[in-house]
Amino acid sequence: MQQILNQFGVQPVLLVAQIVNFLIVLYLLRRFALKPLLGVLKDRQATIADSIRNAEKAQEALDKATEREKEILQKAQQQAKETLSDARLQAADIAKTAEDKTRDQVERMVEDAHKKIEKQTEDAEKQLASKVTTLAADMLKTSLKGMIADKDQEEVIKKATKGLKN
Repeated sequence: MQQILNQFGVQPVLLVAQIVNFLIVLYLLRRFALKPLLGVLKDRQATIADSIRNAEKAQEALDKATEREKEILQKAQQQAKETLSDARLQAADIAKTAEDKTRDQVERMVEDAHKKIEKQTEDAEKQLASKVTTLAADMLKTSLKGMIADKDQEEVIKKATKGLKN
């Protein structure tokens, strides 16, 4: 076997020394480098796991907030529709009330105008009757002048005007 090792250029003492060096380096690496690295990796892994859990919680909270926002928007839209409907009903009521008041005012104004016209007509008729009576009396005076005495004339005119007034 030594012959085979010599043919390949392997020296057994150096091979054993290299194996011992390798084991020493392996021990030192495990002790001073691998354990701290594994600790850092475990800490990092725990931090990443916490971050993932927090991200999931944040996503859940975001989903809940989005759902709540949709509910609030739907309620707001419903309330807006109801408010608009109420406003339309109130506007219709106000318009009907205003129309009724206007109709009543117009009817009162027409009625007042009719009353004024009737009163003015009565006043005009009275004035006309008064003027006709005065004219008739004047005509009678003029016609009776010289026909009968002044005293009788006045009596006839009084009776005639009295008959005209009734």
